[in-house]
Amino acid sequence: MSTYHFVAASERFLTEEEPLEEVLRERVRNYGEKGKEIDFWLVRRPAFLEAPELTTVAAAVPRPAAAVISSDEKFITFLKLRLECVVTGQFEAPTATIPD
Repeated sequence: MSTYHFVAASERFLTEEEPLEEVLRERVRNYGEKGKEIDFWLVRRPAFLEAPELTTVAAAVPRPAAAVISSDEKFITFLKLRLECVVTGQFEAPTATIPD
């Protein structure tokens, strides 16, 4: 089982109103230079927000939602500070309610 950290917000906010694409593109470039494997994903309408263990967090996220998920907690903290109007959380996967 792995721990994943995330920032979530409305899909429109993350994909249209914020310069998220630029941030992610820079991160991909940086990882490429360092030979590091990509450990983050932009997910539109993330199913994990429907898991019972994330009910409280999910209630604060406008729908349709989008999320950036990563195994790197520091990157998610950076995104939270950069984007401001997002909800953060974490989950374990795979589980009975959140597949891998």
